[in-house]
Amino acid sequence: MGLFSEFKEFLYEYKVIPLAIAFIMGIASTALIKSFVDNIVMPIITPFVPGGGWETATVELGPIVISWGAFLGELVNFIIIAFAVFIVAKKVLKEEKVEKK
Repeated sequence: MGLFSEFKEFLYEYKVIPLAIAFIMGIASTALIKSFVDNIVMPIITPFVPGGGWETATVELGPIVISWGAFLGELVNFIIIAFAVFIVAKKVLKEEKVEKK
């Protein structure tokens, strides 16, 4: 039982369980925000994209094809996730602010 107790103490000391929960919530949040961007935000932007299909919008520079539509969707996705993380971090870290000495 000594090894099990030591492992349990390790989990509590390094806060592994809350980290695992935060990781799982992050994955779920990412899926939710990706769906929001793909199914709500980007269809609103689609009329402004030449050709009408944001997922397949490309620019051809000779033999090079740049898929800027897919990149735009991922960029919007990243911005929303980064903003959500910023808001959560601001609320959580507000209580744990450390003063400079």
